[in-house]
Amino acid sequence: MTGTHLPQNNRTLAFAVLAAVQATLIFTIALITVPLPVIADEFHLTAADMLLVLAAYGLPFSGLLLFGGRLADRFGGRCMFAIGLIVFGVSSAIAAGSPSFPVLVAMRLAQGIGGAMVAPAAMAVLRALFPEPAAFGRAMATWGGVSVLGAVLGFIVSGVLTSWISWRWMFAIPVAVSLIGLSAAVELLPRGRSANKDRKPTLDLVGAVFATLGISLSSFGLIATDDHGWTSMMVLLPLLTGLALLIAFFLIERKVRDPLLPPGFILEPVRITGLVGMFLAAAGSGVVNFVLSLYLQQVLGWSPLMTAVAFLPFAVALIATGQAAAPLVGRFGPARITGVGLMLAAVGLGLLTQLAPETRYLQGLLPGLVLVAVGISLAFSGSAVLSMTNVPQHRAGLAGGVMNTAMELGPTVGLAILMSVAATQVETVTGYAWAFGTAAMAYTIVALLSFAFSGRATTSAAAGASHE
Repeated sequence: MTGTHLPQNNRTLAFAVLAAVQATLIFTIALITVPLPVIADEFHLTAADMLLVLAAYGLPFSGLLLFGGRLADRFGGRCMFAIGLIVFGVSSAIAAGSPSFPVLVAMRLAQGIGGAMVAPAAMAVLRALFPEPAAFGRAMATWGGVSVLGAVLGFIVSGVLTSWISWRWMFAIPVAVSLIGLSAAVELLPRGRSANKDRKPTLDLVGAVFATLGISLSSFGLIATDDHGWTSMMVLLPLLTGLALLIAFFLIERKVRDPLLPPGFILEPVRITGLVGMFLAAAGSGVVNFVLSLYLQQVLGWSPLMTAVAFLPFAVALIATGQAAAPLVGRFGPARITGVGLMLAAVGLGLLTQLAPETRYLQGLLPGLVLVAVGISLAFSGSAVLSMTNVPQHRAGLAGGVMNTAMELGPTVGLAILMSVAATQVETVTGYAWAFGTAAMAYTIVALLSFAFSGRATTSAAAGASHE
């Protein structure tokens, strides 16, 4: 069954399930942040152990997304979606009952592997669910805000559950959503198989190994900058090794018959605009959540529960803006909406540069927090449409893997750079303000470039739609 043969109500329900699964994949990254000190006390973890728990999900998730996209394009989106959800759900259930630190880390790694299969497969299924270019564009505009909402909800829900019940109950949500997704895969979702039925793409295993190790090691090196200097071997060794592997990966891809990442795929003008926007929006969301969480708990002395509640307006603004994003993208074009979103977020980040030890939440933090939420929600929506423009069905998994990789690398790279900027200042809070200011400048520059490129992006998107 294809998307065009599904009744409209079924398509809407199928989209809702896919969106819930995507949000949960990102939710699962964020859910460990707030309760990490509690977990550390329970398992008697060192700083290095805490870093491993924090990174265990995100490293295989970001590293395997490209290969996950190729698997979806070769074996079908629905098939890989179901297999990935089984791995994701089972590992989440075991993580909830983890008796020890090694078991928890192993299950977080398994969650990341499952998530890397699910995310691009969901995109392949979504492409089959909405084969008409206009309908797919509207779906992607809504889809764009789903991931950032998952991250914020993960932060909020984990704080509430940790304070009221136990951190272990956080994993009940991935288990429940996995069961719902598996039920939908059987009863509701289209197969989403490759449109190129004459020759399925081969599996570029060598490229997959180099890409996975390169992205994972580089990401680990960047994450380690939170506790170690840039010249530390804990940072330099994985970072330089990872970068060398990525360079080798791009060289290998030029000589492979069916490359994991075809040369020029990322550099297509419309797509690169969307990927950069996605990267920045994800980076901004991660930095705001991380920095303000530290500020509220360490400087103002708020509890995890109060900190989680403080981000409720952020979540509400994301939801409200997400509802309006699709019509706005349709009317003004994805590149313009991406630019407007980045500019609004830049203003919000600019307001947060006034952060000081005596800053009050309502007057000093809330206006900037809400503006950032509105801006990145618009940027996510516009960027998601741009990232998937001109993508044929048989490469939907690949495009989904690339888009999710950009989204996952955003917080990792962004946090490493911006927290290094913050570390240049003697006073911690002053450093946070400098980090927000640096992010605001980056947003402004890319917003202006997006405005300059908006006419070309719209023309290219329209041409791609006419040839679909």
